[in-house]
Amino acid sequence: MTKEPAIPNFMPLYEQIKRLITRSLSDGEWQPGEMIPSEIALARRFNVSQGTVRKAINELVAENMLMRRQGKGTFVATHADDGTTYRFLHLRNLAGEQEYPQSKFINFSRGKADAQVAKRLGILSGSALVQMQRVLTLSGKPVVYDDIRLPATLLKGISSAMVEEHVNAFKGTLYSLYETQYQIRIISAQERIRATLADADIAELLGVAAGTPLLCIERVAFTYKHQPVEWRMSYISTEHHYYFDELN
Repeated sequence: MTKEPAIPNFMPLYEQIKRLITRSLSDGEWQPGEMIPSEIALARRFNVSQGTVRKAINELVAENMLMRRQGKGTFVATHADDGTTYRFLHLRNLAGEQEYPQSKFINFSRGKADAQVAKRLGILSGSALVQMQRVLTLSGKPVVYDDIRLPATLLKGISSAMVEEHVNAFKGTLYSLYETQYQIRIISAQERIRATLADADIAELLGVAAGTPLLCIERVAFTYKHQPVEWRMSYISTEHHYYFDELN
């Protein structure tokens, strides 16, 4: 068996094991939806106790990298699972209910990264991008306008037909497309939230008057090793919805 790469030994042992498991996930040893080895097998592999492995796995489950299925085992989490499909969608209606959106893509193109997007994605200004714009409807009403940019080098061969076909099949999420077609799993995201006013174009798409206050969310989504892979700017009508998050 190949020797595991070194991990700093000043960390708690379970944290070292967590990092080794994460490294295996990042390297594609276990694919999304695939069962990982048992706690006993991993304990033998890393020469630690089963309890240490369990603590590492518990943290990875809490971080939505892994998921347990009672009586079956522990699996690599996937954006195709009902429980995680919309975990990055933080909108609720005024009754506090989460709704499942429908996507309508209004543009698919290629472009170049400006200074802001390049900085967020960790690429050179002027790098080739895949660009998508869409509107998300909730309860039949347009609520979100998304402007999305991704490095073109990560999405070779992508097309508008591929995007629309996949997203329609997977209830409106792009993250399952990145995962299944390009082995890019979104693990985490950073969001910057501010208030803005709807310009004429966005107002028309969202069915509101120009100048209406909107919630503006700039998001950078990351895969393993904190590598940024998607930048998006979302403009949200809050007439019937609000942003919701739980802080632990």
